[in-house]
Amino acid sequence: MRNSTVTTFILLGLTDNPKLQVLIFIFLFLTYTLSLTGNLTIITLTFVDSHLKTPMYFFLKNFSFLEISFTSSCIPRYLYSIATGDRVITYNACALQVFFTDLCGVTEFFLLATMSYDRYVAICKPLHYVTVISSRVCWTLIISCWMAGLCVLIPPLSLGLNLKFCDSNKIDHFGCDAFPLLKISCSDTWLMEQTVIICAVLTLNMTLTCVFLSYACIIKTISKFPSTQQRKKAFSTCSSHMIVVSITYGTCIFIYVKPSAKESVAINKSVAVLTVFNTPIMNPLIYTLRNKQVKQTFDDAINRFALFLIK
Repeated sequence: MRNSTVTTFILLGLTDNPKLQVLIFIFLFLTYTLSLTGNLTIITLTFVDSHLKTPMYFFLKNFSFLEISFTSSCIPRYLYSIATGDRVITYNACALQVFFTDLCGVTEFFLLATMSYDRYVAICKPLHYVTVISSRVCWTLIISCWMAGLCVLIPPLSLGLNLKFCDSNKIDHFGCDAFPLLKISCSDTWLMEQTVIICAVLTLNMTLTCVFLSYACIIKTISKFPSTQQRKKAFSTCSSHMIVVSITYGTCIFIYVKPSAKESVAINKSVAVLTVFNTPIMNPLIYTLRNKQVKQTFDDAINRFALFLIK
């Protein structure tokens, strides 16, 4: 983002009402704390328990890391803004916030597609699972997800760095985001808007196609299982991932796939609250409450900790 006369931005946040700001601060602080606790718990359990040292939980561990990075790139700054009343953010800090938030968000979609491929191999090719999804392959897929996210981000980022900001420096959002910045830019933003939408659509189409094809094969394979119990067990290993996929993709499609970015910032701000604050909390709950192995590991860890305190 090239600066003409603007050196700082003012984040307008969600509301100017002091009472509502107190409620929002309490809500966001609690949700952020719960999100950190939940995702850090998943990461810790996958490190300490040998039963969770499988490719499935390796990807889940990285997914939790992405969730922590995504929320930490914007929530602490907004909490600070509410607590101190300081809504000013520097030009460089704003650019960095856009970069890290979008990078983590885009990478998350590629990781969800990778996790669907992992489930496909586990259910459709169980005898080859250890060979196909080896440790080396896991690391290669994770690095590829980050590189793919960076490649998707480069075109809109290169255009965004050339935006001019002349008069207005008030961002109608709780954090720096592409569409609110486009709204206050004095440059012609048509190409930038179309680039953002094209990159978003391509990312959604590529990753969603991978998810759809994986689960089409999974459903076809499961339907051939002779036992109802086998089918239920196979579906249970995929249900958590499918719920998270539905929430993540549904929210992103609502935000990015639309005619004009400038006309829908207010709607995006409301949806972004759900995306940034609620989804990272729901994901660890979904994966822990619907996963018997994770629940058992968590219970064992609590019991060991209780015994340690008693001794």
